[in-house]
Amino acid sequence: MCTAVTYKTKDHYFGRNFDLEYSYKETVTITPRNYPFKFRKVKEITSHYALIGMAYVANDYPLYYDAINEKGLGMAGLNFPGNADYKLEDLAKDNIAPFEFIPWILSQCATVMEAKNLLEKVNIANINFSEELPASPLHWIIADKQNAITVESIKDGLKIYDNPVGVLTNNPTFDIHMFNLNNYMSLSIEKPVNNFSKELNFDIYSRGMGALGLPGDLSSASRFVKAAFTKMNSISGSSESESISQFFHILTSVEQQRGCVHMGEDKYEITIYSSCCNMDKGIYYYTTYENNQITAIDMYKENLDGNELINYSLIKNQQILMQN
Repeated sequence: MCTAVTYKTKDHYFGRNFDLEYSYKETVTITPRNYPFKFRKVKEITSHYALIGMAYVANDYPLYYDAINEKGLGMAGLNFPGNADYKLEDLAKDNIAPFEFIPWILSQCATVMEAKNLLEKVNIANINFSEELPASPLHWIIADKQNAITVESIKDGLKIYDNPVGVLTNNPTFDIHMFNLNNYMSLSIEKPVNNFSKELNFDIYSRGMGALGLPGDLSSASRFVKAAFTKMNSISGSSESESISQFFHILTSVEQQRGCVHMGEDKYEITIYSSCCNMDKGIYYYTTYENNQITAIDMYKENLDGNELINYSLIKNQQILMQN
């Protein structure tokens, strides 16, 4: 399970927690402008926007989990089991496999509006990358510097929702997540007001009681509420350091700790990595479960006019600064 969020200070940020009980050999992967993106059912794109994000590279193809492009458009795929429904090939549409969806959008679109226009012709086709790598059940968040949408391919077809909170988790469908927020409209960052009874006096015995009832469990519905409340009430300075620090604090509020979600045998879901992308500067920041130090990779320090993937292995061991 996972959580994705957007955030804005002086610059704009996009990232996610990647929660799972196992890890592929994912790398921070830069796709330069002239890498040939090949697609199973549509024409390849040989010249496009450069991308940076987290991907598992298989047969020299970047299977992106999340990424931004050089124009500041970001996209992430999150687990959506039981609801994701991929379709048979539709000759009247652009048939895009789930693993191709992020490259298809980010290689061509600079804004959410451009992505919406492209989505009018898209059919998410039921195509596996390989026998060893079947299609994952996903839904997606797409965000630029101003707006965000959620895209879901379900039994009723392709649904595109405006996403005013800039948050996405997993099941249920996005419309239900948004409706569920109605149940928490009374939450506040301020001290609570006694609406219970005028005949009773209550003691505000602790700070933070205005948010009593804010979910704290690890379910996707609860993480959506917690992330939305935390993100939409977050305040930080506008410097890069203050901004990314606050962004990772938002993600930490909904991270998964080893031992709390048992997946059978000796497997436990954890937050394998957390990412934060500066959409204006093209910098990809990340932490891993064992390494709390923020690591950064700047796409503009690479040759973005090349035609070969650029990969950075994750630094997973804990980095400790000894002060004495």
